[in-house]
Amino acid sequence: MEASNKLLAFLVLSLFFVQGSKGSNPVFPGWYADPEGAIYGDKYWIFPTTSLPATEQLFFDAYSSTDLVTWTKHSRILDNSEITWGHRDFWAPATFFHDGKYYFVFGANAINSNQELGGIGIAWADKPEGPYKDLIGRPLIDEIVNGAQPIDQYVFLDSDGTHYMYYGGWSHCNVVKLGSNFTYIEPFDDGTYYKEVTPSSYVEGPFMFKRNGTYYFMWSEGGWTGPDYKVAYAMSDSPLGPFERIGIILEQDSEIATGAGHHSVIQVPGKDQYYIVYHRRPLGETDQNHRVTCVDEMKFDDQGFILPVKMTFEGVTGPPL
Repeated sequence: MEASNKLLAFLVLSLFFVQGSKGSNPVFPGWYADPEGAIYGDKYWIFPTTSLPATEQLFFDAYSSTDLVTWTKHSRILDNSEITWGHRDFWAPATFFHDGKYYFVFGANAINSNQELGGIGIAWADKPEGPYKDLIGRPLIDEIVNGAQPIDQYVFLDSDGTHYMYYGGWSHCNVVKLGSNFTYIEPFDDGTYYKEVTPSSYVEGPFMFKRNGTYYFMWSEGGWTGPDYKVAYAMSDSPLGPFERIGIILEQDSEIATGAGHHSVIQVPGKDQYYIVYHRRPLGETDQNHRVTCVDEMKFDDQGFILPVKMTFEGVTGPPL
């Protein structure tokens, strides 16, 4: 009897391990959108927007994992008790690490004019899970320039050590250079502070990465509340473009989900292995805030073009870091 009990326990444990080793989409429960994927140390991280009504979007959660399968929730890593100038629309976080500190860039208040308080803020912490503290006590960018609403920010570290920040809604995208301590933006060589880099059909959600010396600029098109939200991209030999639209690589699938967009990309360190982290809307769902976070593999052809991403329910399993 004792031997049979041990065998049963072993089989149950084995089944649990096999089931736990498989990915699934969405990757964690809850309504979350605009996910920023990152790798810090030996963990994968996702920093999303909490998909609630605008006046309730006053905090950010984060999730960490060692395998892209099992996720640990880190609640309220930043909220309006720290961002005292923010009162709604805490959106689309972007994170980066520099000189022993973690930085968290976010949109708040979704301003519609330069007479309103809000824009893009920046916070810092000693750990990726926070808690984060407001770095400057006010927005880093608090005005509408070149027609770009100051939302949907992404910080890209180039190989020369320059931190570029791409941002913008309302179908306009700007790029700025962050100053050395991230409390200000600094001018480009020509003396300007903002450069518009808007590609054809751009709506919002910019993202940048570099592969084999080529800059891949990505963005979302369509309306975030509808089924036609999608991701397109361009390639360039400069982080400032020009960015000529190549095509769509992620969009709705009648068998999987609609509204697939506002993404980020994770590269496994030292490998030509990439994952796209994005949100989508379950089939048949009409609530505009019902968005869930998913991860699927992103591949390239022999010429370096991004292949269309196939959305799945199975998700992925990431290699140990």
